Amino acid sequence: MNDLRLDPGRTALLIMDVQQGILSRHPDPDAFVAGLVRARDAARDAGLAVGYVRVALTAEEAERIPAASRFAGSAARLDAESPATQFDDRLAPASGEIVVRKRRVGAFSTTDLAARLAERGIDTLVLTGIATAGVVLSTVRDASDRDFRLVVLEDGCWDSDAEVHRVLTEKVFPRGGVTVASLEEFSASLR
Repeated sequence: MNDLRLDPGRTALLIMDVQQGILSRHPDPDAFVAGLVRARDAARDAGLAVGYVRVALTAEEAERIPAASRFAGSAARLDAESPATQFDDRLAPASGEIVVRKRRVGAFSTTDLAARLAERGIDTLVLTGIATAGVVLSTVRDASDRDFRLVVLEDGCWDSDAEVHRVLTEKVFPRGGVTVASLEEFSASLR
C-alpha cells in the first residue's frame, strides 16, 4: 500500500520539464497538463511547496558542452529564451514558488534546488514530469542519495516508451523505496 501521509510543511511537489517543446511530444498534452494542474492546485491548497524545473541552455553554456555529451548540439532546441523551453502557460509558477533552470537531465546537479528545498525544510518530494526515463529517473536517483523521501505520481509522468514507463513505475521505483501513486490518490490524500 502506498504511504501518502504527507507533512505539508515538509513536502514539495516538483513539476519537471513540462515545457512547450517537450510537452508537444505527448499524445494528449491537454489531458496530461489538466491532471498536473489539479495536483498542483491540491498541493497549493494544502500548503505544500511547489517547484518547477525546466531544461534550457544559454548560448555560453551550450558552447561549453563537450562534443561527447548527449547535450552537444542542443543549443537551438534548448535555447533558454526560446518559447520551446518555457513552462506550459497552464502551469505558470505563482509568486514565491521554486523555479529552477537546469543544464542536464536531473533536477539537482546543475541547479541550486537542494539548497532551496533545505531553506524551506523540505524532506519529501512528490515528482512529476517528462520523461519518466529522463528527468524523473535521474531526479529519483539523486534525491534518494540526498535522503529525500520520494513519491512519484505515475500518471503525472510520461515517457514515449510505455514499457519503460511501466517498468520504472511498477518495478524500479518501488524497489528503491519510492512510493508510486496516481494523481488522484495524491490529491485525495491532501483533502
